[in-house]
Amino acid sequence: MEMILEPWPWYVAGPLIALVMFLLIFMGKKFGMSSNLETMCTICGAGKKSDYFNVDWKASRWNLLVIVGAAIGGFIGAHLLSNGNAVNISEETVLNLQELGFMSSGEAYLPERLFSLEALGNFQSIMILLVGGVLIGFGARYAAGCTSGHAISGLSNLQLPSLIAVIGFFIGGLVMVHLLFPIIF
Repeated sequence: MEMILEPWPWYVAGPLIALVMFLLIFMGKKFGMSSNLETMCTICGAGKKSDYFNVDWKASRWNLLVIVGAAIGGFIGAHLLSNGNAVNISEETVLNLQELGFMSSGEAYLPERLFSLEALGNFQSIMILLVGGVLIGFGARYAAGCTSGHAISGLSNLQLPSLIAVIGFFIGGLVMVHLLFPIIF
């Protein structure tokens, strides 16, 4: 039971992800969270405004269960399968985040400065989240998929565009953390 309450190591989680990918490839399905957004936009009638969304959404409705499963799994993981221990973040990271005013302790993944009810009254927090959301949405559409779709599904299918996208994600992440993040905050 103790293993269920702790984060799973890569040698357990990795093969489970590989098994899911094998099953999806075997069934001729593709995986990606942004695919769900496309499906939801199509269901809501976006195909009337853009040919991009003029597709048969019923063929992708199975993928909507991924969103439901992610929400339910996240809730179960956080509330039922958590031992209450603090998140295991390196001391150096905690100190860096405290220096930038993001954390009071190493007990949260999301900085309260951006992800709290108080942040909704802060113009800078709202703008950062809004601009970040637009850039993520644009990037996912421009790259023809999101990070999970390219890194897990695309690389599993040995797709060169996915390899290029994943390299771009890593470079973008490094530029953000080491160059832009200190300037913004």
